[in-house]
Amino acid sequence: MLRRCAPGSPGARPVVRALPASASALRQRLRQCAERIPEAEAVLDLLEKCPEHQKKGGFPVIVFEGLDATGKTTVTQAVKDTLNGILLRSPPASISQWRTVFDDEPTPIKRAFYAAGNYILASEIAKASTQAPVIIDRYWHSTAAYTIATETSGKVQDLPPAQDEVYQWPEDLLKPDLVLLLTVDPEERIRRLQHRGLEKTKEEAELEANSLFRRRVEESYRRMVNPACQEVDASPCKEEVLKTVLQLIKKHFAF
Repeated sequence: MLRRCAPGSPGARPVVRALPASASALRQRLRQCAERIPEAEAVLDLLEKCPEHQKKGGFPVIVFEGLDATGKTTVTQAVKDTLNGILLRSPPASISQWRTVFDDEPTPIKRAFYAAGNYILASEIAKASTQAPVIIDRYWHSTAAYTIATETSGKVQDLPPAQDEVYQWPEDLLKPDLVLLLTVDPEERIRRLQHRGLEKTKEEAELEANSLFRRRVEESYRRMVNPACQEVDASPCKEEVLKTVLQLIKKHFAF
């Protein structure tokens, strides 16, 4: 019989157990799965090729976070074009074909995959940021926010308290210079989803069906620190949102 992947330390809190705190922790978790999940071995191979403690280059690194249908794809492409930058996404293309495999796994394994994607992405960021501004569609905050919301049941007040370790950025992961969180009114977000007509992920279906889950995800984003997210209302037209975003970027980097 194939052995199951170990979910983490028996006595650990659910969120801490589900969210690898470092590259070494997620490597260990993926190794425990490799016999049962061949794709975990492939992810490990890519991860092992990434140098530890990545350092970014001299160009800005800007991350856009938010729920689906908040306008991330449109805004990131527009900012990339405006700044003549390089656009990257999480999970990176090198492992994105395995998302469906890991999305069907228990949360600790699923999160190890997405966490590994962030470390692999960090290697791409380090290189790209020596050449041009780097724009990123989701990074570590997404991995953390969805883990926290999934592993916490109930209302927003049931989340781990602000300043809990789960909201901290991993010490060994390359940090961005600026993180912008795009938010829209729930009804507007659903309207955009229906207009897109795309097949929903399991988590997107959960967001639509469970308003408590959506609120937990959004509040988890807001509690992230070091770096924190700057919230941007993405409800107006795309031209207005882009104007606001570019003003924030100009102010932050003193362009």
